[in-house]
This record gives sequence, structure tokens and C-alpha cells, in this order.
Amino acid sequence: MTDFTILVLRGAYATSVAATLDVLQAASALAPRLKLPCPRWRIVSPSGGAVLLSSGMQVITTPLPKRHRPDAATWIVPGLGLDNANAIATGLAAPQAQQAIAALAAHAASAGQVAASCSAVFLLQAAGLLDGRRVTTSWWLAAELQRLEPRCTVDADRMVCADGAVSTAGAAFAQTDLMLHLLRVRFGPALADAVGRILLIDGRQAQSPYVVPRMLSNGNELVARLVARIESALPNAPRVEALAQEFAMSQRTLSRHVREATGKSTMALVQSVRLNRARMLIESSRMSIERVAGQVGYQDSTALRRLMRKAGTQPSRCRPAL
Repeated sequence: MTDFTILVLRGAYATSVAATLDVLQAASALAPRLKLPCPRWRIVSPSGGAVLLSSGMQVITTPLPKRHRPDAATWIVPGLGLDNANAIATGLAAPQAQQAIAALAAHAASAGQVAASCSAVFLLQAAGLLDGRRVTTSWWLAAELQRLEPRCTVDADRMVCADGAVSTAGAAFAQTDLMLHLLRVRFGPALADAVGRILLIDGRQAQSPYVVPRMLSNGNELVARLVARIESALPNAPRVEALAQEFAMSQRTLSRHVREATGKSTMALVQSVRLNRARMLIESSRMSIERVAGQVGYQDSTALRRLMRKAGTQPSRCRPAL
């Protein structure tokens, strides 16, 4: 009996696969010292054998069973390395992806637990597993996931979302956060915390501190122009009503375009631009936090610190140690 089944597809992001296996290997080595059971896992793929990953790496797998047998393992899908809507649509239409989707749906139908990060979350969506759930994915893919499954809530600010039998995580390196979460759920906090300390993995709660506003546009010309306009105006960020007037549309129409492209409100987009500029200034200069706050349009540092805390970080984490 296995605790985890790792479902790997051809072209999957090699780092995401490796992080999954390294976390499990570390847990297996540490468990006896903590007098805990060792995690057991298997690696499967639609066809079995050697599966080529990104960057020319490969992993040896066993084939998915032709007939689904209910099991108590949590099925984990590492990131697929698909970074835009067109790539996702093409990737999910491939025969190997269709096999994986069917297997995930069958596992979930027999009360199985499933987990995925990054673009692999779209496999869960295609399997019909996200309806009514709170989920996350790579922040720049959030709007596309929400478009494909409007009945779920996509919380792109979160690093990991756990909702019933479904756990999802953000961009590819969030696979480490996902694995610590799954270890904590299945084996308790002691093992998860020990693995985190040994591998120097912090339990990160949010993706929002890592958002690059220009990437939120996802090719949407209007949003790209909005981001450029807001950036050029700092520290005097324009009000939403002024942006709507400047772009010759109502606030409601502007909000609709922004939300469709980014999954965020117009005000949240403005705040993302401010946060990104503040983070860059803190990382690259010796400005005081008060001066940084002034550079992004705040009267004092209190509002900036509040915004950064809401985004899951704080100024001291952005400033490199000397």
C-alpha cells in the first residue's frame, strides 16, 4: 500500500518532479528518527517506462493500471511546464493528458485525494474536480483557470489551497510547499517540520509578494497599457475613476476587462504595481522604509507595511542581508 502516487507526464517541469521526490526521500530518512512511519510512494505515467521531463531529464515510471482500483494514496501531479493558455489547451488535448485526466477522475470518484501545482491544476479542472472548491495555481494563469471553471474560487494569492479532497499549489516551486502540506496532513507536523528544516524550506503562505504586474496582462493590451500607466505615474498612482476616464470607458467596463485578464480588481492591480515597485526599491537600495513608502505614494510607512503584510511578506524579508 502506498501513501502517495506521483503521476508524471512527458515534458513535466523537472524541478517540480525532483522536489516531490526529494521531499519524500528526506521524509523517509527522517521518519525512523522521529519514530514515525516512513512514507511510501510510486511513480506512474500513462505509458510507463522512462518519461522525458523538461531540460532533458527523465524519470523511470510504471504504467497506469488499465483498470482503476480504489486506493488510499494521495495522487500528486507535479507542474507540467505549460505557461500560457494556448500551451495548456494543446497539452491537455494530448492522449497522455487525456489518460491522466480519466485516471484522476476515477481516483476522485472512489473518494481518493488529489493534489497538483502550477499548470497541473488544469488537469484537475479538466477532470471536473474543482467545481465549488477554493483553489490556486500559478498567479499568471489564475484568470484562465477561473474562465475555464467559473464555479470554483481561484485564490491566486495563496501558495497552497486545501479544500476537502483536493489540494492545489501555485507556481512550479510551490511544489515544495505542497509536499510539506501533504506530509503534515498525512504524517503530522513533526515530520513536515523536520523535512522543512533539513532542506531549508520555509512554509510560505502567499504568492502575492512574487507577482510581476506586467506578467499579469497575459497578452491583454489594455492591461499592459494600464500597468505601464500606473508605473509611470508613481508615486502619484491614478485613481480608478481617472483610469477609466483616461481609457474612455466606464469603471464597470474597465473592471470587467481587468478581472477577465488578471483575476483581480482594478484597485488590486494598482496595489500590485505599488507593491512590486516597493519590493524592488527595498531589494536594490538602502532607502529607509519611510522613503520607499513615499516613492510608491504613501504618506508614511504604516500603510506600506500593512499592504506587505496582507501580501504575505514584510520589508525585512525583502532587504538582502549585508
